[in-house]
Amino acid sequence: MFIPLHDANSLKRIRFQYVTFGLIAANVVIFALTALGSESSQIAAVLGFGYIPSVVSDTVELPPEYVILPEDLTYVTYAFLHSDIWHLGGNMLFLWVFGDNVEDALGHFRFLAFYILCAIAGAAFHGFIAPVSQVPLIGASGAIAGVVTAYLILHPRVKIWVLAFGRIPLRIPAYITLALWIAFQFFMFLTGGDEQVSWACHIGGIVAGAILVLLLKRADVPVLDKEIVTPRAAVVEQPSAVRPKDAQPVARWGRQ
Repeated sequence: MFIPLHDANSLKRIRFQYVTFGLIAANVVIFALTALGSESSQIAAVLGFGYIPSVVSDTVELPPEYVILPEDLTYVTYAFLHSDIWHLGGNMLFLWVFGDNVEDALGHFRFLAFYILCAIAGAAFHGFIAPVSQVPLIGASGAIAGVVTAYLILHPRVKIWVLAFGRIPLRIPAYITLALWIAFQFFMFLTGGDEQVSWACHIGGIVAGAILVLLLKRADVPVLDKEIVTPRAAVVEQPSAVRPKDAQPVARWGRQ
């Protein structure tokens, strides 16, 4: 549908998005470890760490060699596995563009809790819709859907650079871009879209993200921004009255 590239939205309350960066690093490292392994080790990772509704509900049992940890923990561990580099890259790009501002609004620890809870909600709703499924659910999409929804609630008027249809660069307000993305998830879920994608997991993450951002955000953080704030990288200091007449405006570059 679209590929996010950049948002004109500087950090206001934190110096650096440590949790966002850490989550991206963790996903990349885990993908590298699994991708570089043998085919049998990859299968073991997917079956042992992926979320399988029928296994969690005790209607099906995994062979003992694939039981790596308690089944309930797969509500979280599935979100750190990805099927291929495109699956990983798409999820991490969304997290990089939108995660920092959600982390800024929630704080580091609460953002980590938010991310994990959205992942759990995605798996839980997937399991509710397909309780007897024996297909492992993997990927961070449920958590990412929660992050996107939280961003929309916090910053609907921020302009976002995207590649529409993967090739057309556009700068569009979040309330258009992200609202369309969320509507697309519901459309695909209701119409039974691509069976290779768990749209139910996305819906679970969206609903959880909408609720949790209101519960976990800092008390002084507004929702539904009423004005677009120019990012610091584009702010130009105006000459003061005490500067020499030939003083030039000073541009401050770089995200702070």
